[in-house]
Amino acid sequence: MTSQMDYSEKPNGKGLKRIIKAAYCSYKGFKAAYQHEAAFRQELLMCAILTPISFFLANSITQLMVLLMTLAFVLFAEIINSAIEALADKITLEHDELIGRAKDLGSAGVFIAFCLMVFCWGYAIFERFFTS
Repeated sequence: MTSQMDYSEKPNGKGLKRIIKAAYCSYKGFKAAYQHEAAFRQELLMCAILTPISFFLANSITQLMVLLMTLAFVLFAEIINSAIEALADKITLEHDELIGRAKDLGSAGVFIAFCLMVFCWGYAIFERFFTS
């Protein structure tokens, strides 16, 4: 007989209590990223600088949303990458091919987020200053 967890008995509870606990866990995640990840702090600073600029740069509400979402996506990718790295380092600090691959894949995800951001911001800058 296989044992399956009854999801109604998970330790985080259900309903509003689960939502509050999930929000608290998210807060702890943001706090950990800020405290332990220099890359996250740098990207957060970048977002703090670029957010007000996006309001000047955007030609439409849609473009503003795209610019802001690319900033959020960079932070999202960095948090996921940091989570992968934390788990990998918990398993072993010695060289391991699969753990190295996992870390490289996380880094590639951050790179994709940055490329998307640069492309969208570059297009917005081009459209704002170099088209009539």
